[in-house]
Amino acid sequence: MTSTLRPAETTGTAPRPGRWLALSVLVLAVLLVAVDATVLGLATPYISEDLKPSGTQLLWIGDVYSFVIAGLLVSMGSLGDRVGRKRILLIGATAFGALSVLNAYATTPGTMILARALLGVAGATLMPATLALIRNLFHDPRERSFAIGVWGATASAGTAVGPIVGGFLLEHFWWGSVFLINLPVMAVLVVVGVKLLPESRNAHPGPWDMASVALSLVGMIGVVYAVKEAAAHGFAWTTLAVGLLGAAALYGFVRRQLTLPTPLLDMRLFRNRGFSGAVLADLLTIFGLAGLVFFLSQYLQLVQGRRPLEAGLAELPAAVGAVVAGLVAGRAARRFSVRWVVSGGLAAIGLALAALTTLERSTGYPLLGAALLVVGVGAGFSFTVTADVILSAVPTEEAGSASAVSETAYELGAALGIAVLGSIVTGVYRGFASPVGTPEGAHESLGGAVEAAAGMPPQAAEALLTSARQSFVDGLGLAAGAGAVVLLLTAVAAWFMLRDERLDGGDGDGGGPSGE
Repeated sequence: MTSTLRPAETTGTAPRPGRWLALSVLVLAVLLVAVDATVLGLATPYISEDLKPSGTQLLWIGDVYSFVIAGLLVSMGSLGDRVGRKRILLIGATAFGALSVLNAYATTPGTMILARALLGVAGATLMPATLALIRNLFHDPRERSFAIGVWGATASAGTAVGPIVGGFLLEHFWWGSVFLINLPVMAVLVVVGVKLLPESRNAHPGPWDMASVALSLVGMIGVVYAVKEAAAHGFAWTTLAVGLLGAAALYGFVRRQLTLPTPLLDMRLFRNRGFSGAVLADLLTIFGLAGLVFFLSQYLQLVQGRRPLEAGLAELPAAVGAVVAGLVAGRAARRFSVRWVVSGGLAAIGLALAALTTLERSTGYPLLGAALLVVGVGAGFSFTVTADVILSAVPTEEAGSASAVSETAYELGAALGIAVLGSIVTGVYRGFASPVGTPEGAHESLGGAVEAAAGMPPQAAEALLTSARQSFVDGLGLAAGAGAVVLLLTAVAAWFMLRDERLDGGDGDGGGPSGE
C-alpha cells in the first residue's frame, strides 16, 4: 500500500501548459453542482404546492441527493483513479444533465425523490474528479492553493448564481425550469473538457472491489437514514435495525480496506491528525449550516413575503464573502497558520448563527445580510484551507480517493444537517395552534399552510398563517442555536487537531496564476 506520509513536491517539474484554462473547465462542474443544490431551496415552496408532498417526503426531496452522493463518493473517487479522472468527469457531467431533465418533469413526490437519488449517483462522479485533477494539474503548492481557492470560490459563486437565476426563472416559468439550467453548463463542460482536460489515473490501480462499493453504499445510507428517522419520529425498532445494518456495513468496509492489497480507500490516511482534523471540520461545519440554509429560503419567501428573485438576492452576501475569502485563504494560512484560519473561520460562522437565533417575522435585512456575509467569509476560509490540507496529505495517485473523503464529509454533513436540524424546525412547526377546520396538510410544512389558507375564509386564513409563520420562525431560531453550538465546538476541536499543520510552500503570498 502507498505510504500516507505527505508527499514531497517536485519543485523541478515544469508547470503544465494550459493548466489555468483546464481549471476553468473544472470549475464549470463545480458550478453545475452548486447551482443545483441552491435552486432546490428556492423551488421548494413551488414543489410543495404542485406535488403536495408530506413533511417527510419534503425532507427526502431535500436530502436524498446528499444521502446517495455520500454513499458513492469514495467509490467514484477510487473509480476515477482507476479508469481516468477526465473520463469519469465527462461521463458524470453528461448523466447529470440528462437526469436534470427527469427532475424538471417529475409529477409525483415519489418520482421527484427517485430523480434526486439518481442525480446523486451522477453527482458523485463530479466533485472528487475535479479536485483530483487540480492535484495533478498544479504541482507547485502555492499555485495549487490558489487553484483550490478558485475552485471553492466558484462553488460559492454558484450558491449566488443559483438563487438569482432560479428566482428569475421561478417568476417567469414553472419550477422545473430551475433544473434545466444545468443543461447548457453541462454541454459547455463536455465539449470544452474533451479538448482541454488532460487524462490522469493511477498507474498501478489494482481492481475496483465491488464488495467494498456495496459496503460503503449500504453503510452510509443506512446510518444516515437511521439518524434522520430517529430525529424526525423518535426511535423505532425498524430505525434501529437499519442503523445497526449501516454501522455493521461500515465496520465491514473499514476491515476490508485494511486487508486489501489495493483498497478502495487507504484507511491509514486517518492516522494523519491534520487529515482527520480537516475532514472533521468539513463534516461538522456543513452539519451546522445545511439544515438552516435549507429552510432560509422558505423564511424569506413564505414568512417575509419576498419574491423568489428578491429572496435569491437576499442570500448573495454569503456567496460574496465566501468568494473573497476563498481566493485569499491560502495566503492567510501561510502567513498566520492553518489552525488560526480554519478555527477562526469556524468560530465566525458559529457567532453568525448565534445572531440568527434572534430572527423574528419582521427582522430587518441588515441583521440577516450581515450574518450571511460573516457566514460566507468564515466558510470560504475554512473550506478552502481544509481542502488544501486533505489534498496535500496524499500522493498524487490517491488524489481521487482523498478528494472523495473530503466531499463525503461535506455531503454527509449536509444530509445529517438537513435531517437533524431540519427535523428540529419541522418538529417545532407542527405544534402550532390552528383554527378549527384547518386541513391536516397545513401542519406538514409551511408551504402546506399557505396553500390551505388560500381556501379558507379571510379571518381564519389570517389566524392560520400568523400562527404557522411564528411557529416556523421559532423552529428556525432553535435550529440556528444548535448549529451555533456545533460550529463553536468544532472551532475548538480544529484548533487542537490542526496544531503544527501547515500548507506546503512555506511562507509567501499564497501564489497566483503565473505565466504559461
